[in-house]
Amino acid sequence: MNGTVTYACPNCGAGLAFDAEQQKFACEFCLSSFTKEELSAEAAEEKAEENRRANEEFCAGMNAYVCQSCGAEVTSDEHTVADFCCFCHNPVVLSGKLSGQMRPDKIIPFSYDKEEAEKKFLAYTKKKWFLPKAFFAPDQAQKIRGVYYPFWVTDADTNVHMRANATRVRTWRQGDVQYTETSRFMIVREGDLHFEDLVSSATTEAEKNMLEGILPFPSDSLKDFSMPYLAGFLAKKRNIERSELTGEVRDRMNRYAKTLLEDTIHGYNSVLVSDLDMDIKKSHWEYALMPIWLLTYHKNGKVFTYAMNGHTGKVYGKLPVSLPKLAILGGSIFAALSALFIVLGGML
Repeated sequence: MNGTVTYACPNCGAGLAFDAEQQKFACEFCLSSFTKEELSAEAAEEKAEENRRANEEFCAGMNAYVCQSCGAEVTSDEHTVADFCCFCHNPVVLSGKLSGQMRPDKIIPFSYDKEEAEKKFLAYTKKKWFLPKAFFAPDQAQKIRGVYYPFWVTDADTNVHMRANATRVRTWRQGDVQYTETSRFMIVREGDLHFEDLVSSATTEAEKNMLEGILPFPSDSLKDFSMPYLAGFLAKKRNIERSELTGEVRDRMNRYAKTLLEDTIHGYNSVLVSDLDMDIKKSHWEYALMPIWLLTYHKNGKVFTYAMNGHTGKVYGKLPVSLPKLAILGGSIFAALSALFIVLGGML
């Protein structure tokens, strides 16, 4: 009686199923794929077991917190206490140990500490004259928290085939007659393209503007994950799995590929891409944490967010406005204009 060999995914430990179209063994959980030659049952099981133990160790050393007010979920190592919600400033409640396949593969550590982050925040707000005083008070600055945000990082090897219709127009005159000749061409471009470190947020759309405002994080700063990097910081729990992003990432690769191939076409009056096909030969996904210094401010039911890239220092600010300061400015402008009109009126 022949036995059945079950392969385990080297990346996440889940079972692999044979994909007839790809002629590869595919993992439905993490979307990796492997040829039979790449899979040794013994080596795959050993790697899967290693990943399983590492994830269990990570989850055992992490606490999960939930905010009863805004619903935000954050995690921290067992030595770091989450005392208030860094998103709405309400108390958070310990909800237990972290569970699931949540251990990151990579991390970009914070490059400067909280004291330096507070200084950068105060220097930033002092340049904004119309901010309410309460926004840049010292006790407000002390509420700034270092939060690791979750991202998926994708590498891919692809083969791209593009067809385009192009025209070249030539105009000349003979005597009183002007002639126009339009030549039409079918242009074909094909080649292998490698995509490196495509970064996708693993949180909801609500924070998209903030994250786009402080990107990019330099991919050459990614390090293999290690628990000590989390000491003293919180981590936002991811709520988007990689399977939900495959279409979006493929669309981005299509756009990048189209731009790259179009840039190779020269000497035509018009170029219109008619078809673009991309075959993803191999892809690799990694779960990564990236550092953000975060501060929120609540006024009249609105939430204002200040965020700073914890590695580069790039700032995103959705800032409140002080109406009294605006009124003072308006009054000053009105008084100056009134005085000017009086002076001009006296000269007429």
